[in-house]
Amino acid sequence: MNPITIVSLGPGAPDLLSLKALQTLKDARQVLLRTRDHGAVPFLIKEGIVFSTLDDLRDTSEDFAQFNQNAAAAILDLAKKDHLVYAVADATIDETVRALKQIEGLELLILPGIPLSAPFLASAQPTQPVLVTTAMDVNITNAQQPLCVAELANAQLAGDVKLKLLDKYGENAIVHFFPPSEEAIRPFIEFELTELDRQPKYDPTCGFIVYPVLLTQRTQYDSEDLLAIMRILRSKDGCPWDREQTHVSLAKYLLEEANEAACALVEEDWDEAAEELGDVFLQLAFHAVVGEEHGTFTWEDMLREVCAKLIRRHPHVFGDKHLDSTGEVLEQWDKIKQQEKKETQAGHRMLGVPKGLSPFLRAEKVQKLASKAGFDWDTPLEALEKVHEEANELKRALESGGNAMDELGDLLFSCVNTARLMDASVDQAIHMTTEKFVNRYIWMEKAIKKDAKDWNVEIRYIGNT
Repeated sequence: MNPITIVSLGPGAPDLLSLKALQTLKDARQVLLRTRDHGAVPFLIKEGIVFSTLDDLRDTSEDFAQFNQNAAAAILDLAKKDHLVYAVADATIDETVRALKQIEGLELLILPGIPLSAPFLASAQPTQPVLVTTAMDVNITNAQQPLCVAELANAQLAGDVKLKLLDKYGENAIVHFFPPSEEAIRPFIEFELTELDRQPKYDPTCGFIVYPVLLTQRTQYDSEDLLAIMRILRSKDGCPWDREQTHVSLAKYLLEEANEAACALVEEDWDEAAEELGDVFLQLAFHAVVGEEHGTFTWEDMLREVCAKLIRRHPHVFGDKHLDSTGEVLEQWDKIKQQEKKETQAGHRMLGVPKGLSPFLRAEKVQKLASKAGFDWDTPLEALEKVHEEANELKRALESGGNAMDELGDLLFSCVNTARLMDASVDQAIHMTTEKFVNRYIWMEKAIKKDAKDWNVEIRYIGNT
């Protein structure tokens, strides 16, 4: 396979074609252009450069992904014959060049050139660092920086890009749009992001820059916005209550918010769940900003730990192991966790269950560790017998004035055991019963008020049903 040299033709104006690119094209034995639709092509013809293009291949491909794949194959076929110079508008963001880079053993020489974004940035003069991509390859995770998008070839593509950006930047984001032109100096039109696909003309020379909206004016937010808000709240001019909080003072709120989110999920109230999970996210961001200030840990530390853990504990996904069942996955997870914590005995692992967990959850985790060591009931019915036994012992303690609190703990622990063997959650069961009690109580209040019945008599009646 002969080496392939890739040159960038630049934004379109002939005077933006580098001297090195021009000389390389003149010296080449075979030249391939990604497309003839480029402003520098008439100049190349005038200079006597003979070339072929991938336009026919583009027109017969079903989509961009297929075109990139077919283009790579066509380029390789030409490279087998002789050294090939492949010319694209901007090699740094071209998808066909990216596809070539992924071919193992292929020798590529990519010459520097003027990027497609250069005229846009020179004209708009943004004051922040700018991300750059093509319209066919827009893929962003946040809206903290301006984004420059090149090759906005048609209205349909503009519509697709707009929908992607609305979710991040919001509908009131300002756009600097550069209409079709091959001039080196590019004037722009300013409008809101919603107007991006409503312009009169588009072609591959089109592009735009979209700018982040002020924090207080945004209609869309992301995790970076949440961290920014928390930093403001913790600042000198922020909120007194937020400034006073510590990791320790915030711990109880994390538990409360997590429980409220869990309840919303169990009830399948998705709007409520989104709000409650947002509150959990708030607690995580709060701890991250407190950690930044005190040097305990940062947002990046939290993400690094959990991402590394997930990769490490899923060798059947990120490695060469193969597992077929959920049971095998859980067994492997537990073994890896033991190796990480250097814990082999169930008792030592029980000591590692955090005491800060809710009592029922901690009891459940301890019981699961005992079960894995072979210390467990076989069925929920057997565990239920222990519940009856502990209930009788609590009754005797109450009657005799003995240690009723200790017996109550044994009873609750046995209830957790029964629930676990039923593959149920004690927290969820109590939550459901509490909801049932609240509904019955409200019904009772209304009935008593309506019928003017005796409150105490009815209370005793409802309590016994």
